Amino acid sequence: MADSKEAPPPLHIMVFPWLAFGHMIPFLELSNRLARRGHFVTFVSTPRNVSRLRAVPPELSSNVRVVSLVLPEVDGLPEGAESTADVPPEKVGLLKKAFDGLAAPFAGLVADACAAASSGDAAAGFSRKPSWIILDFAHNWIWPIAEEHEIPCAMFLIFPAALLAFVGPRHENQAHPRSTVEDYMVPPPWINFPSTLAYRRHEAKWVAAMFRPNASGVSDVDRFWQMQRPCCRLILLRSCPEIEPQLFPLLTGLFAKPAVPTGLLMPADDDTVQAPNADAAADQSLLAWLDEQPRKSVIYVALGSEAPVTAELLRELALGLELSGARFLWALRRPSGHAGELLPHGFESRLSGRGVVCMGWVPQVRVLAHGAVGAFLTHCGWGSTVESFRFGHPLVMLPFVADQGLVAQAMAARGVGVEVARDYDDGSFHRDGVAAAVRQVMVEEEGKVLARNAKALQELLGDRARQDRYVDQLVQDLHYYKQ
Repeated sequence: MADSKEAPPPLHIMVFPWLAFGHMIPFLELSNRLARRGHFVTFVSTPRNVSRLRAVPPELSSNVRVVSLVLPEVDGLPEGAESTADVPPEKVGLLKKAFDGLAAPFAGLVADACAAASSGDAAAGFSRKPSWIILDFAHNWIWPIAEEHEIPCAMFLIFPAALLAFVGPRHENQAHPRSTVEDYMVPPPWINFPSTLAYRRHEAKWVAAMFRPNASGVSDVDRFWQMQRPCCRLILLRSCPEIEPQLFPLLTGLFAKPAVPTGLLMPADDDTVQAPNADAAADQSLLAWLDEQPRKSVIYVALGSEAPVTAELLRELALGLELSGARFLWALRRPSGHAGELLPHGFESRLSGRGVVCMGWVPQVRVLAHGAVGAFLTHCGWGSTVESFRFGHPLVMLPFVADQGLVAQAMAARGVGVEVARDYDDGSFHRDGVAAAVRQVMVEEEGKVLARNAKALQELLGDRARQDRYVDQLVQDLHYYKQ
């Protein structure tokens, strides 16, 4: 007998990421995937960020609306700064202070949506009361708004599950306080299986700082821990059990609510971000240079937009690339406050033809997809690492902060990358270590093993049907847990 049960009505979901492109991009990708399944999404950010994100695909324009809230001014925050890409690392706390000023306009947006729902057509998409608010780690002010309007929340974390497992819930930290840097250099006691969930000293100093208030007056970890409020019913993670097999049941138990994988949310292309001052001719020039290189002969080098790397270390990286003998394409970001000469004297002329340095924006996904690229020298930010999974590249790893050290150790354990040797007390590295790691991946026999392992991981994680099922299951959970 046919099942006569009607399908549940479409959801109206408010989605609000933290002001960093590494967060906004996967939040927007998740929004588009929910919209493709017939749901209605109100995506919230600030005007300048919205202008730098690619437009919603035309076929989804009736299901995704983008709302801009004006970011308040804060003393000390550069004019026009609306994302972490606009400020040096030491100013991110001020950006969070400005972000906290969005509480009132967001409360007005939610109130207006609820008022419209009470007087409008309840069957229509955006005139429905929001079914959910999907928020990021930073919104410690959103909970009273959600509670007032009785809207359930889901915190979506774009980090690997490993970082949340390392931070742990408030009650475990109270039972097992961590007061020294050394406390962060061992796995926490609530990890009940052998793991690499520990930081090296220079990374541990950064992690310890997450537990202390910053210029916003609140610590990042206190913001995380707000997920333990009752109106947060789900923890969503940009990950999946294939890459982090033991962590989802652990997190569900630790936080006493479902830890739900969204899958890796690999975008179909690299058009999610509109490059500031994009230069199509420069992009074509880069790709044309790659066209001239032998297959798998180039290592792509990119340390993300926020890695706290100094000019001195960038010069060591440059000299290491030179010593390696490898072809390279380097997306080089100038360190904050550094206006002088960045590369060693004569570097670009000596390596003309063998290496290309691009000081502007680089279409990373298109570069990684190119047949001439054979490896990726990366800071191991989770977004970049996910992009490497898509193309099966072995990694040369140079992590700095946040989840990067955990990601690097996990990738080394899987046999898909090697770390650059460094001083783990202060995080410094030498050109010889860079050259050795690059040659190990690009030239030596071990590189073939790493490449095979990376290809196998690509096949495992690139199963589109399996990744789609994670979003399908998420939709089921959103229907079930909103009651």
